[in-house]
Order: sequence, then C-alpha cells, then structure tokens
Amino acid sequence: MFMNRFLYCMLTSIILWSACQSNNSKDSKNQVLLKNEVDSTKDWHTQSNFPKVNLKHLSLDISVDFDKKIIKGNATWFLDTTAQNAKRLFLDTRDLQIDSVVFNDGTKADFRLENPVEFLGSALRIDLKDHAKSVTIFYQTQKDATALQWLNPTQTFGKNAPFLYTQSESIYARSWIPCPDGPGIRFTYDATVKVPTGLMVLMSAENPQQKSQDGIYHFKMDQAIPAYLMALAVGDISFKSIDDRTGVYAEPAIIDKAYHEFEDVGKMVHTAESLYGPYRWGRYDILVLPSGFPLGGMENPRLTFCTPTILAGDKSLVNLIAHELAHSWSGNLVTNATWNDFWLNEGFTVYFERRIMEATYGKDYVDMLWELGYQDLEAAVADLGKDSKDTWLRLYLKDRDPDIGLTDIAYEKGSAFLHLVELTVGREIFDKFLNNYFSNHAFQTINTAQFLDYLNKDLLDGHEDWKNQIKVNEWVYGPGIPDNCPQPDRVRFIKVEEQIKNFQNGMAAKLLKTTDWSTYEWMHFLRQIPYPITIEKMKDLDETFHLTQTGNDEIADIWFLQALRSNYTEAFPQIKYFLINTGREKFLEPLYKELMKTPEGKKMAKEIYKIAKENYHPLAQKDVESILFPKNT
Repeated sequence: MFMNRFLYCMLTSIILWSACQSNNSKDSKNQVLLKNEVDSTKDWHTQSNFPKVNLKHLSLDISVDFDKKIIKGNATWFLDTTAQNAKRLFLDTRDLQIDSVVFNDGTKADFRLENPVEFLGSALRIDLKDHAKSVTIFYQTQKDATALQWLNPTQTFGKNAPFLYTQSESIYARSWIPCPDGPGIRFTYDATVKVPTGLMVLMSAENPQQKSQDGIYHFKMDQAIPAYLMALAVGDISFKSIDDRTGVYAEPAIIDKAYHEFEDVGKMVHTAESLYGPYRWGRYDILVLPSGFPLGGMENPRLTFCTPTILAGDKSLVNLIAHELAHSWSGNLVTNATWNDFWLNEGFTVYFERRIMEATYGKDYVDMLWELGYQDLEAAVADLGKDSKDTWLRLYLKDRDPDIGLTDIAYEKGSAFLHLVELTVGREIFDKFLNNYFSNHAFQTINTAQFLDYLNKDLLDGHEDWKNQIKVNEWVYGPGIPDNCPQPDRVRFIKVEEQIKNFQNGMAAKLLKTTDWSTYEWMHFLRQIPYPITIEKMKDLDETFHLTQTGNDEIADIWFLQALRSNYTEAFPQIKYFLINTGREKFLEPLYKELMKTPEGKKMAKEIYKIAKENYHPLAQKDVESILFPKNT
C-alpha cells in the first residue's frame, strides 16, 4: 500500500512538472495549474471513513436537559448497503459519552472510542455486521461541549427562560452529534427534539412558527447538507412573518425591533435570485440570538443565526444578512470539500454579498465595502506575515486546527480575486459563468483544484490575455496581496478624508460635514484618524456625535479602540459594559488585544473577562483566553 501511494505521488508530480515545463516559462505562473505540490482531496479534519461507508441519512431523537446542561438521546445512521464492504464504521466525536450502539435488527454492536487526537477528538469505531441497514448510537454530550452555549435566563433579553444554541462550524458538530464531520460529506436528516414546555425549538430544517404544547418538536431536512450546517436553538422564541417565504425569529422582548431591521429581506432574496438563479431551500428565515453569539451570522440552511449587534435601528448593517443569504448559493449549495478550500465558501459569498448590496444601494455604496474589505485584508496579511502560506487562498492545514484558516484571507482575498476575474472578462460573461457554476455543482462539494479546472475550461481557455491579466496561481498559491488587486472607486471616502484633514488641522467637530454619513463612512473616519488623538479632540468628537453612547456596534468597536489608544477614560465604563454584554469575537479580539498592551489595561481586561466569561460562547472564551493568557508567557 505504501509503495503504491509513493509511486502514485511520484508519477503525479512528474506529470505536473512536465505540464509546467511545456508552458511558456515566461508566463508559467499565470496558468491555471497546481503550484509546487499535488492538490490532495483528502480531508485531514475528519476521522470518519466516508465514503468507504456511505451514510445517507441521519435520524436524531434527543432531549435537552437545561438542569444538567446536556443533550441526551440517540442518533441513527442509515447505511448505503449497495456498495457496503467495510467491516467497520468510523465517526467523529468530541467529548461525547457513548452508552451503546445497536443495529437495525436490535442486536448490539461492538464499539470503542479511539484515543483522542489533538483538534479532532476521538474516533468512534463501530464493528459492522453483514447486511446491516443502520446503526443507532445512544449517547449524551458533556457539560462543556464546544458547540453548545447554555444561557441562564439572566443572559437573555427576556430574562425569564434559559436558552441553548449550537455553533457547529468548523468541526464542532461532533461535540453534540456522532457524525462524519467534514464539509465534503453531505446527508439528509430528520429529528425529534424534546424540551421543557414553553420553549420553542428550531433547527436548520423545516421549522415551526408556533410553540408546541407538549415540548416535542419534529424536523425534516430533505436536502443533503454537511455536518457543520447542523444547527439547534432552544428558548423563549417568537416568530414574525415578512412575506410568504421569509420571516424572523427572536425573543419576544426584541421581536419587533428585529422585524423592523429585516423587513426588506424578502426583497433581498428576489435580488439574489435575479443575479444567480433560484433560491433552492424553501424558506429563508432569520433567528436573532442572545448577545453571547460569537459570530456576525451563521448560514445554517433555511435559518440564518445572527448576532443582535446588527440591530442598529436604521437597517444600516443588513449587509451581514446579504452575506448569510448569499451562502444559500456559495457554501450551502456548492460546498468547499475541505477546510483547506475554505475560500471557495467565503470568497464567493463576500463577492455575492457585495453584488446584492450594489443592486440594492448603488455602486458608490458598495465601493465603501470593497475599500473597508481591502483594509481588513491588509491587516490580516500584516498579522499573518506577507510571505506566510496562511495568506494563500488554498490553505494547508494538516495537523492544525482548521479554525486557523477562518481569517479575512478567505473572505477578502477570495472576493477580490473573483472581482478581478469579473473586471477582466466583463460582468455579463462572469455572471453567466457563476450561474452555470452554481447550477452545475448544486448540492455538491468542490475543492480548489476542481474549481480551477472548471474556471479554465468554462471561462479562460482560449483567452491567454485574460490568464495573463488575472495571474491565477499568484492569487491561489501565492502569499500576500497580488499587485493586480482591484482598487475600488473612493468617491465617498475621499470626502471623508477631507474631513479627517480638517479635523487634524484644528476644525471643531461640529463644523465637520458629516450629514447623511452611513455607518461605513463613520467606520472609515474613525479608522483613518491618526492615533493617539488628544483627549481634547476625543472629547470634542464625543460631545458632538455621542460616539461613546452610539447604538451602532460597528462604530462603537472602532471608537472604543481609539479610546483605549488615546487613554480617553470617559469611555472606559462603556467599554467595560460593551465587553461584558457583547460576545461577538470580531469585536472582542481587537479590544482585548489593545487592553493587553499596558499594565493597567491587562488588569482591566482580566477583571472584565472574569465577569464576562459566562456570557461568551466556548469558542469566544478560547479566543479571548489565548490573548489574556498566551502560552509563551
């Protein structure tokens, strides 16, 4: 076996080397070819033996115990016996208690949990019998399961009922379901979930719109999805319809506010369909979670989970919903095969999101998003290192935590690459290509090599000038920001920068021309002011624009960062409140990092975290603790 694999790799390398030599050496970097190494299709982050054992359908029967903070029940996996020849089934688990495993005929199966592997958890090995049609695994989660956040009533908006939600991306579904936990492995599912009466249950499936009288809920998802899109939420939740296929779920205390923020989502779905084809998931609903949710949004099929930090009151942050909606095509419909190929998920989605926003608000508006995104890309490259392989689009994460790859490289470099392709070949041609791409790969997975092959054959072949302009390999298999990265028009930001100069030159804040500024103009203003700013100037800005008390969390986060850099202590109580009551990692990370730069800040950060920790999701806790308690100190 080793010799066969060795010969295969050697032969593949020779073929690739020969192919590269046959191209014009001057332009070889510009060809759609693999660079330096074979593009493996192996998913290094699952210990399951799919597709050797093909699991077609999952049937869940679980109970949610808020007192013990566990999920308990069984997961039945239906086997595809047509090609069944494996003697064992391996599934991913992470800190699960496995009580027993039973075949469809009622006989017990021999099983064991293998030794845990760093980042991956423990493989569940089940010895199979001939002609077995299914295996049922009786199990329960552990109290500190990575995917689960259990909230006490005081941590919710309503303050009268507990709340539970899951976050399964990237490889955390295995901490609440024994499963083949890889993005390239798709399956359908149904579920029965039992909870205390008075609570509603929602999943990434067909969902109820009213509470069950007996606390028992049934779900069905007939379209195959990967494990990272398995989602569950339980709490005192209400529903409000937007139109015949969109609606919003939230706690009763904030349902009206959420509805007002999202009342145009139905139109957004139509806009997305006009760009890249029909929405294929039935309904598109949104669930607003409590403040501890660590992400902006999570694109669970049929039910986006989102942060309450986008409830600004003026619909100014709904581009996040455009992003999660776009995932219904890029990510959910066509899925990256492994976490090495994560850019195929997020790069496409950011590009699609901005096309939705351009169609809705105009080019000068979306140009601000492109510019802010470029700033984020520059910051990510500076943080990772301009020569780091982690700034490639196609990543290499073997033996590493896949969350390492969840950076702005995938989002912003990926979307900039697609924007470059559009600008090179023309929007009409590129839109036709993307429509075909989504249609031809619907409900399938794809890796980087397969996508580049499709890009070449379906778009670039016969157009050497396009290939030379785009320089595909420099983007996908090269570090940093290529020198042909598109630069957006800066019409609105140029005007903002004029006001920055005026303010630097002594103009009072009340005389600045800020009327009708959007969130993004304010973000650019606060990002670009050279720091530290004098206390007098900080106070002038604050008294004029009430930035410390802003209800817009995107603006607040940047303002608080400036306040820490400038030692503007009048904002410190609100910074403390913000960090205690906001669990979104995007906001937590820069503020905690800034606090850790001074002895006084370190003390403040640790005092805040001691209070805030229970409001943070386990993933956010891990992130913050890596900042507060670095291993090398």
